Amino acid sequence: MTDDPSRKFDIDLPPEQIAGSYADFANVWHTPNVFVMDFLSLSHPPREEVDPDTGKRRTTVPARVVSRIRIPPEQVFELAKALTQQLEFWERETGRRSSTDPIIGD
Repeated sequence: MTDDPSRKFDIDLPPEQIAGSYADFANVWHTPNVFVMDFLSLSHPPREEVDPDTGKRRTTVPARVVSRIRIPPEQVFELAKALTQQLEFWERETGRRSSTDPIIGD
């Protein structure tokens, strides 16, 4: 993710990884030494339930982690920059703006 012209990555993508994994959303969390990104795919449609502890209604969204990525904190800045750059390219190419609405709310 670096723009260092003296560094060239020779990236090998194993055949079983070519298709990738589809994810509906991601959850990001961290420890003092690592950032973790869990990419999730909906496993069933959301359903309305009553919380047994509070009696309040809530929406439960069943999802499965399809990939967990761990990166050092120093790489988070480079990743954010790369994602922003690619999103800007995508917006220019498609003429669309990405949705700012989350899939699920609080």
